[in-house]
Amino acid sequence: MTIKDPLRAIALPVLVVAMLAACGEEQAPPKEEVRVEPAPADRLWVRGAGATFPEPLYRKWVETYQANHPETWVTYSGVGSGAGIDRFITGSVDFGGSDAAMTDEQMARVDSGVHLVPATAGMVVLAYNLPGVDGELYLPRDVYADIFAGKIDKWNDPSIQAANVELTLPNLNIALVARRDSSGTTFAFTSHLAEISETFGSEGPGVGKLVSWPGGAMLANGNDGVAQRVKISEGAIGYMGYEFAKRLDIPMATLENKAGNFIKADPATGQTALADTVDEMPEDLRLFIPDPKGAQSYPIVTYSWLLLYGDYDSDTKRAAVKDFVTWGLSEGQSYSDDLGFIPLPREVVSLGAQAVESIQ
Repeated sequence: MTIKDPLRAIALPVLVVAMLAACGEEQAPPKEEVRVEPAPADRLWVRGAGATFPEPLYRKWVETYQANHPETWVTYSGVGSGAGIDRFITGSVDFGGSDAAMTDEQMARVDSGVHLVPATAGMVVLAYNLPGVDGELYLPRDVYADIFAGKIDKWNDPSIQAANVELTLPNLNIALVARRDSSGTTFAFTSHLAEISETFGSEGPGVGKLVSWPGGAMLANGNDGVAQRVKISEGAIGYMGYEFAKRLDIPMATLENKAGNFIKADPATGQTALADTVDEMPEDLRLFIPDPKGAQSYPIVTYSWLLLYGDYDSDTKRAAVKDFVTWGLSEGQSYSDDLGFIPLPREVVSLGAQAVESIQ
């Protein structure tokens, strides 16, 4: 695969509207990205862009890998899954990142073929800002689905208070915080809500990387943008990767899972959710888990995929991409826990490594 426009990866913050590949989705600007330094003249540049959900982990991978592979310069721009897929399709990166994988239609647009490799996994949490409310906040399944459908708009709504008898909840408007950009995190979250609510998909915002949230929702680019907005907004609740709420020390709701148990987000409950579905992994490695089974499974988890070309025109570029991704699937997994991600099950690592090895 030949990079068609090497300067796009170092562009200043993007202000143009991205063309979304998924049918029926609205248009939105991609996440404003941090400037990526171009590779020194004597180093091979491997460019990646995509999902913000795994960005903290991928940045750690890049930092650690390059320290031991000085001949290679790897960069990753967190622009959101939608923009990452778009860049991958147009050939302006060497690999993409997506929390929504790719659709068959999107993959058909890539002449060199596509390998989808699960590289990490994580939890989508509901983080909130309720000053003066101390203690664990429990949210039943029907309640948090109705909150994000706009049907519950007060924190002291009887349905929330009934699940939190030990808390005194304020008579305060609920301020939803959601993604402005095309996002795999949004896809994972809305897929879950549609799975647990009969009306969320048909009468509510629906499922997608970009959806129309109830009026008044505050929108932000990237997981980090949503986290920052919740952090400073009294009465807010927003969905984001566990690692972003953890880093900013934002309280996270304890959610009811499929088995009817209230489960905190932590590495153990996330690992349980993945372990219970390993045997369901299909041949193309596109496994979505909208409502995990298991008594101790955290209810909202997602894999995050690296998007790789089926073949690369350059032997050196192909070898560098394969080596970096193979390293991420093995040694790179050791950084997952500290950064708030879920290490991949061994069976998934093995399947991913086989997919990488098959790249020509």
